[in-house]
Amino acid sequence: QVQVVESGGGLVQAGGSLRLSCAASGNIFSMYTMGWHRQAPGTQRELVADITRGGSTNYADAVKGRFTISGDNAKNTVYLRMNSLKPEDTAVYYCNARYRSTTGPVYDSWGQGTQVTVSS
Repeated sequence: QVQVVESGGGLVQAGGSLRLSCAASGNIFSMYTMGWHRQAPGTQRELVADITRGGSTNYADAVKGRFTISGDNAKNTVYLRMNSLKPEDTAVYYCNARYRSTTGPVYDSWGQGTQVTVSS
């Protein structure tokens, strides 16, 4: 069993900042990638940013230059610093972890999501 727990969402005015945190724990032998996705009402879940164990990052075009993803390999933790927030960033943000379990297979696990609301 692996648990993925997010924190840090909330309500912020446009132009403001928030920092999301996500920690994965449990039967993890090796973490491959951790990342953030988001889903606004009536839309499909989309990738926001992810980071590999080696530190390579990937961002959606909509957030480049405003969001920064970082990670702590020792803690299986990932952070998302969100600056210059816009109303269109409003969504539920989900953390994803791709890892090799202690029993061998590779899995994807998701957190329950944290709401980010940006008011205009």
